[in-house]
Amino acid sequence: MSDSISLTTLTKSLLKLDNSLSSCMRCGSCQAVCPVFAQTTREADVARGKIVLLQNLAHEIIRDPKAVEERLHRCLLCGACQSNCASGVKILEIFMEGRSILTQYQKLSTLKKFIFRTLLPRPKLFAMALRTGSVFQGLILRKQKNKQNTSTAPLLTPLLGPRQIPALAKMQLHKKYGDLQEQGSHKINVIFYPGCMTDKIYPQIGDAVLKILRHHNVGVTMPSDFSCCGMPALASGDTEGFKKLLNNNLDVFNRIDPDNSIDYIISACPSCTETIHNWWLHYGQSLDEQSKQKLQNMSAKTMDIHKFLHDVLASETLKPTEQNKQNETSKQTKLTYHDSCHLKKSLNVSKEPRELLKQNQAYNLSEMPEADNCCGCGGSFTLTQAKLSLEIGTRKRNNIIASKAECVATGCPACMMQLSDMLARNNDNVSVKHSIEIIAEGLINA
Repeated sequence: MSDSISLTTLTKSLLKLDNSLSSCMRCGSCQAVCPVFAQTTREADVARGKIVLLQNLAHEIIRDPKAVEERLHRCLLCGACQSNCASGVKILEIFMEGRSILTQYQKLSTLKKFIFRTLLPRPKLFAMALRTGSVFQGLILRKQKNKQNTSTAPLLTPLLGPRQIPALAKMQLHKKYGDLQEQGSHKINVIFYPGCMTDKIYPQIGDAVLKILRHHNVGVTMPSDFSCCGMPALASGDTEGFKKLLNNNLDVFNRIDPDNSIDYIISACPSCTETIHNWWLHYGQSLDEQSKQKLQNMSAKTMDIHKFLHDVLASETLKPTEQNKQNETSKQTKLTYHDSCHLKKSLNVSKEPRELLKQNQAYNLSEMPEADNCCGCGGSFTLTQAKLSLEIGTRKRNNIIASKAECVATGCPACMMQLSDMLARNNDNVSVKHSIEIIAEGLINA
């Protein structure tokens, strides 16, 4: 056995996992909603099959750890199984724990260890590395003439395949705004947690969020030294790297909100929102009582940006601009909406983006088939399970095209990347936007 985990630690972890597994009734409701199973029809790929694997983990991990890794990582962590489980099994917690045990047993790769434990926990180093990359990315990327603003990377084909990707931002969000602290005339004050993708790839999402908050005179704090939320490390089974990132971010929150006076913590990234709301609290139980209480307070205040606009600022109707009023009688852009898995299945936010999008009269929203089906992203799933990701993504692309939309909106930056890739590969004349961008476009005095 690897020296990365002691027999005692392995035994305790497995016993803890066994207690969680006992509530699964093997009913098979997960089978009907699993996007991976829909493509492979393999029992081993559905949640029920993975739970059976985990029940025999002690034996299987010794017999064939590589096979266990392959099966556990053939999962998008989309949460469809958990949200549809009649028994209320905490499936995502089980899978995260299983991946953690496997990673401790096998050891983390040198590259992942560097990324999760050295690069990401140092936000200044991470930001500098990507700023340097943005300067020289023209040597690698070949910008495509399409509505998705994607690029190909011929030199990276062995790693990325024919994937089309967005370029790194020329100016990262935190560099543009610095340590932002604005006092609004509204009585509500929020902390805006942008997340890595909004900060470094899609800063226009952050611009749109800040534009809306300023429109409503909401006080906003956005420090420049947030670390990654930790979801990539957690999904890879690296709880050590995840806890480093958690502690870094907790230090930032203690500094900017020492007395817990901020009303809400908001984000336009569902993965970040879910991580702050759920996973920070879940994996912070080993911290001191003061830190645990801080995480509890933060969890209760964390909210997706659409939910915040819809529920908290419900009386603050987003009024259309004069231009958008004119568009009521002129040609509207045909729009459809894709439900991010983390946004709908984990955070239960689905109607709110749609109602907000309908307030921009420049667009005509119509539903695509299977709007809440996964797009096939799943973070590193697109790399480790490229064929499956493409199959699932192609189904989503076909549904977008079936809606006859000119633009597809979604509330998730990662979904934007996947949708853009799928549409660009097929030369589709459909743009991709974060829903908050479209909402911001419709504001009066925009």
